[in-house]
Amino acid sequence: MNKPSLPLAAAGLATLFLAAPLSAAAQSAVSIYGIADVLVEHRNHMAASGGSRTSVTSGGMNTSRWGLRGSEDLGGGLSAVFNLEAEVGMDTGAAGSNFWGRQANVGLQGAFGRVVAGRSYTTAYDFLLPFDPMGYAPFYSWATSAGAAGTRKDGMITGAPNLIKYEGKFGPVKLGATVAAGEGASTGRYAALGAVYEANGLAAVLVLDQRDQQTGATSKEQTAHLGLSYDLKPVKYFVGLRQYKKTPTTGVEQKSTLGWVGVTWAVTPQLDLTPAYYFQSIKSGPATPENPHLLALRAKYALSKRTWLYAVAASAGAKSGVVSVSRDDPAFADTQSSFGLGIQHRF
Repeated sequence: MNKPSLPLAAAGLATLFLAAPLSAAAQSAVSIYGIADVLVEHRNHMAASGGSRTSVTSGGMNTSRWGLRGSEDLGGGLSAVFNLEAEVGMDTGAAGSNFWGRQANVGLQGAFGRVVAGRSYTTAYDFLLPFDPMGYAPFYSWATSAGAAGTRKDGMITGAPNLIKYEGKFGPVKLGATVAAGEGASTGRYAALGAVYEANGLAAVLVLDQRDQQTGATSKEQTAHLGLSYDLKPVKYFVGLRQYKKTPTTGVEQKSTLGWVGVTWAVTPQLDLTPAYYFQSIKSGPATPENPHLLALRAKYALSKRTWLYAVAASAGAKSGVVSVSRDDPAFADTQSSFGLGIQHRF
């Protein structure tokens, strides 16, 4: 080989070495996504002495968040996938209590479905979400748990650490399962099975789950979730039901039933109206609100495919005890009402 060809050969080898990782990287995809949601809300009965409050708060329609998700094509229809997701307080800029507290998982996806391990939403959370007309709105939906009432929150397990989760779709049927090892006494072991059927605008869901060996007096929580939706464009109807039972090591067993109904009416391609009604029947357990209920109304206007303006109003009440329009904020009276204006952008 003559001397002039040596630089050419070296350049060729360098090109081959550089091309290999670039070719592999071309088969991978990583994206940043999130929801920025801010609500200006006025709410009454915000303290034991009464009074009202007007505030700027995060997550009026959906919890504000951001995350990373990606996949790599492994060939043969198999892909590696991962997801990292964190909550963001849009009113203060604060992060969630755990940075990747919403999701932190990795797994495989193929014709068989998708399996991930780590931290994620449960099968109950994933499968019930499309059946809640308010889409788990933090202040105007009780689908995950009823309005804040002391220390008792009869609801679904929305997320779990140390889990393995499966989801697969086969024609009109979607199947899912979650198993969480419960590697700490405060989290407890968790298991869930779910199925969804969808065809011709009709959808139905059933999810059964159980969590046990928690700290404190609780030894077992069991729930059965049912939901129906029927899309008769421009109106979509929703019905949901949850049977809840908590069996403590000592003390009185807690039982309750939570139900909801609602519709979403696409008035125009840009404007949606959603009324929803949530109600709970407390059947046994510690002192709680008597027959708490929530009526919520939301109008949502699309400025684009990713940005919405919305207006919300809600009223919660109970025959006795305290109740909140929020499933998380403390309650101080047997009634509470609120209204607000918000904006949401998805990226």
